[in-house]
Amino acid sequence: MDTADTPENQASRPFHLLEAEDVCALLEVTPTDGLTSEAVTLRRHKYGTNEIIETVGHPWWRILLGQFTDFMIVVLIAAAAVSGILGELTDAIAIIVIIILNALVGFIQEFRAEQAVIALKQMARTIVRVRRDKITHVLAAAELVPGDIVLLEAGNMVPADIRLLEAIDLEVDESALTGESLPVHKIIASIKDKDTILAERHNMLFRGTLTTRGRATGVVTATGMQTELGKIAVMLDSETIQKTPIQKRLAVFGRKLALSIIAICTIIFVAGLLQGEDMIMMFLTAVSLAVAAIPEALPAVVTIAFALGASQLVRQHALIRRLPAVETLGSVTFICSDKTGTLTRNAMHAELFYIAGVEYTTLASRDAISSEIKIFIQALALNNDVEKNPTGKLIGDPTEIALLQAALDTGIDNTALSKSWPRMAEVSFDSSRKRMTTFHQGKEQLLAFTKGAPEQVLEHCTSDIHGQFSHAAILDIANHWAMRGYRVIAYAYRDWPALPEPIDANNVEQELTFLGLAGLMDPPRDEVPAAVRECYQAGIKPVMITGDHPATARAIAERIGLVHDHADVITGKQLERLTDEQLSGQVNHTQIYARVSPQQKIRLVQLLQQRGEYVAMTGDGVNDAPALKKADIGIAMGEKGTDVAREAADMVLMDDNFATIVRAIREGRRIYDNIRKFIKYAMTGNSGEIWTLFLAPILGLPLPLLPIHILWINLVTDGLPGLALGQEKAEENIMQRPPRHPQESIFAHGMWQHILWIGLLIGALSLFTQAWAIQNNIENWQTMVFTVLTFSQLIHVLAVRSEAQSLFTIGWLTNPALIGTVLLTILLQLGVIYISVFNSIFNTAPLSLEELLFCCTVPWLVLLAVEVEKWLVRHGMIYRDSN
Repeated sequence: MDTADTPENQASRPFHLLEAEDVCALLEVTPTDGLTSEAVTLRRHKYGTNEIIETVGHPWWRILLGQFTDFMIVVLIAAAAVSGILGELTDAIAIIVIIILNALVGFIQEFRAEQAVIALKQMARTIVRVRRDKITHVLAAAELVPGDIVLLEAGNMVPADIRLLEAIDLEVDESALTGESLPVHKIIASIKDKDTILAERHNMLFRGTLTTRGRATGVVTATGMQTELGKIAVMLDSETIQKTPIQKRLAVFGRKLALSIIAICTIIFVAGLLQGEDMIMMFLTAVSLAVAAIPEALPAVVTIAFALGASQLVRQHALIRRLPAVETLGSVTFICSDKTGTLTRNAMHAELFYIAGVEYTTLASRDAISSEIKIFIQALALNNDVEKNPTGKLIGDPTEIALLQAALDTGIDNTALSKSWPRMAEVSFDSSRKRMTTFHQGKEQLLAFTKGAPEQVLEHCTSDIHGQFSHAAILDIANHWAMRGYRVIAYAYRDWPALPEPIDANNVEQELTFLGLAGLMDPPRDEVPAAVRECYQAGIKPVMITGDHPATARAIAERIGLVHDHADVITGKQLERLTDEQLSGQVNHTQIYARVSPQQKIRLVQLLQQRGEYVAMTGDGVNDAPALKKADIGIAMGEKGTDVAREAADMVLMDDNFATIVRAIREGRRIYDNIRKFIKYAMTGNSGEIWTLFLAPILGLPLPLLPIHILWINLVTDGLPGLALGQEKAEENIMQRPPRHPQESIFAHGMWQHILWIGLLIGALSLFTQAWAIQNNIENWQTMVFTVLTFSQLIHVLAVRSEAQSLFTIGWLTNPALIGTVLLTILLQLGVIYISVFNSIFNTAPLSLEELLFCCTVPWLVLLAVEVEKWLVRHGMIYRDSN
């Protein structure tokens, strides 16, 4: 390539007007070899990475400034300024310092949340097959450079702008780029019209579009921001982080609560004035209380919890693509799972063969291979899309790999066989036909090999290889194998004088000669039976939906404990005959669906949702994408799934394992529980502060706290201790309780009652401290109230670590992060009391040993009250639905 050529000039070249070989010459690449490693390095340096530059979220400075734009914070800053003007300079400076500290805490929280979300997006990268140095590699799409030879098949996302070199039955969904609703048929011929619009450049593929059918080879012509998608991205606004339903509900709740708190603060302000308190002091007190009590940080805290929780799920091989999925996980009542690779190991092995009326357990190590077995082995070796990676590992569909491996085990040289019988044409597999046909040209013969589901292949066979064809007898053998848990593949062939026209299923898959059967076993994953049991304990119904034979599906389902003997199996054909009303009556007790089409998956999801169920649906193919979108949680396969399925999904299983879904549900429940605990803790502490200041004037007591005290308590108790609750381990019974309804209030299961009465208790303890100290002529009574209120909230955060379990059962030290933040907060509070420089800032005074012991003893009544409440919960005496 011309070194003076710029990326912009390269991307603007009219590649669609050139012949395919001219494009390769211009890009200095040989299609069969691909680029060399040295060329890739030079071009990456010149063109950069193949990435669309996005502005996700907000820059750090905007997040920081945003901490000071809240109305109540602005009012507090103004009040502090007025206080300074009136001579209360120390108070004003102290308030401003705490506002800044609060802003820094908020900034760190929000910045971490955005970074976590960005990190999740980085993980959901497209992978692609590329030919380099004469070898096919699998690598991240971001590593592509112009001139790379890319291999695509149905279900792949197009990773860059590409000029087609080979296109077999290729159709592409370009709706995301051109708005064209129907898939576009692609060709390799050059286009003559110079004014051809983007949507009509049928020899080009564009980044961000999706291949829906066929397969292709092409050369990359533009990457990154030079692609057509990249040019559009320049004109787009920055992307916003998706909010979860709970965040939206909390934001609405926060606004309503803010109005109520402002009304209460107004009452406190007026009551203080009636008692003769200073107007400026009461105004600062009212505003400080409003700032501390209004939970404006709750939605941000939820973002952190979900985003960091999603990051933890990645370590358990579950990649969350859309943040609301973390919340929805706790509501799942049905898991509709594929069988192959999800419930099973996806490590198929061909164990049985039926050829020319004889059953074999292996094709290898035979002294003399008959002509019937020889042509069967030839079919195994040639009729597949398996490739080898640089290490020699076979890459492709697990079933095809197992079938090819059975051929390789006989000692054949597959490379030589492929050269002597090159593939000339093919009819790709699709889910409706359940067949695949490839044409191979020998020296004197043109053979078409067809493989697929036995019932689909046999109905197009008219004879077998040794002239004793019995459709019913062979089908009986296939069914018998399937009942034993084998996946059965039938092979047939046809001898052609020349390539037929047209090459389509209706034309070529007729008058076939039956070759034989192959029986493959894909054993269940070791951890799946335990995961299935956990589903039942958690009130979740696991369902198998597979394209396999009904008997195969039943055999695997029985092995994993999904069903017991004689369980109902509904096939796709039976589904077609059932009305929605009839099917709705069966979905609750049917757990195996076999030979099901992708369209029928959508129907099942819809019926379950109409019954009030919340459905997690797995899928890996192009045709699974609509069902994944329709499900409450769409789960795509990370290893064997297509790009289309992953784009449609909310979650990607990076190990394709059913047990990972159950672990993700467990983790989703834990995250949601910990969010509830934080809200319970924060709102109860705020409630305690409000009760303290609201009831004091009613009881004839002086102002119990100064504005600086309120802001300090808000800073040290709502920050680190609250966030440390997010590290709390899962409750013991977390997978023994039914799923949570998504519309259930966050304050359900006794939370609002807890917030009310424990908040009232904290307020009562604070006011009792004030009254007792004043009664005993203790001058430091305000410092004592300040300390009791702070320590009460720290005791409370320890007490609410579990909804029902006693703190003495779960252990004091099982959440080191929380213990550490509590101890740090205690030290900070003692510093405010006993370091002289802080005495003048916070209007505190050192307490005597007796006074300090009093302040350390009274708050333990909060722990006692919460423990009593949890005992009543455990014994079903209150909040009966909390377990």
